[in-house]
Amino acid sequence: MPLTLTVADEVRALVPGFTHLAVEAHGLVNGPSDEASSALLDDAARRLAERIAGGTPDKDPHIAAWRAAYSAFGAKPSRTRNSAEALAKRALADGGLPRINRLVDAYNAISVAHLIPVGGEDLDKIQGEMRLVRATGDEPFVTMAGGEETVEHPEPGEIVWRDEAGVTCRRWNWRQGPRTRIEDGTVNAIFLLESLAPMTVAELTAAGTELAESLEKLSPGARITVRTPA
Repeated sequence: MPLTLTVADEVRALVPGFTHLAVEAHGLVNGPSDEASSALLDDAARRLAERIAGGTPDKDPHIAAWRAAYSAFGAKPSRTRNSAEALAKRALADGGLPRINRLVDAYNAISVAHLIPVGGEDLDKIQGEMRLVRATGDEPFVTMAGGEETVEHPEPGEIVWRDEAGVTCRRWNWRQGPRTRIEDGTVNAIFLLESLAPMTVAELTAAGTELAESLEKLSPGARITVRTPA
């Protein structure tokens, strides 16, 4: 059964024009970053530099829309940047993009090249369906602090992704928890691409299709489905 993804009406009311596209994959082969996944990141950094032509990521219309969305639910976008802006800044810095593992490298490359937030979750670690909601403030968010597991709680009204066990990503797409993250042994995963106007559905679909193609090259034989944007 495909993973159920739902977006609460209160989220859509607060931030009209939100659209997401899911790429579901089974039978993936992951592992440490290699020449192929590093090449995806290098190409993404080159495409980003061409796209912003000496400017900064926050001036891009899509990133500006995400900054406005963060402000709408009370986050400070310059302090807690959406994942696409944060990655883009790293891509342009001297150290460049981090190498995590093959699958994470693949979706980070799409995020940077298209300036779109992209997340990945291990399907086998998700409990029940995933929902994008405004938090009550009571939901558990398991994370790491000082090398030890700790439980935080989102701010009331904060937009979060969650499953039946608790929050999987805080402040929409700002910080993912370790419980469901993609690791070297992940074989089944869901990748979520999130867009706001002015990004078009065609542009969102193109990014999702490119991610699917990258996954197929990294994991020949994997069963990959690009869902209809919703």
